[in-house]
Amino acid sequence: MSDSKQNKLPLSQIILKGTIIAAIITIPSIVAFVISWTILNNLIYAAVVGGIVHFIAMGFSLKISKKILVKK
Repeated sequence: MSDSKQNKLPLSQIILKGTIIAAIITIPSIVAFVISWTILNNLIYAAVVGGIVHFIAMGFSLKISKKILVKK
């Protein structure tokens, strides 16, 4: 019973690492949206570009979260 508790991350570490992963997902998509909206002057195209960047960032965050959330 005590072995399973030692392998778990504390709540503060989970919150901190989850916040980092959320920033990795949202910041690039928001930046891509704003830049493409400024350059193209078209909201629809900017939303599509932001969505594509968002899904690419989600793919990277899955790989990063597997490395970050492991207790050593």
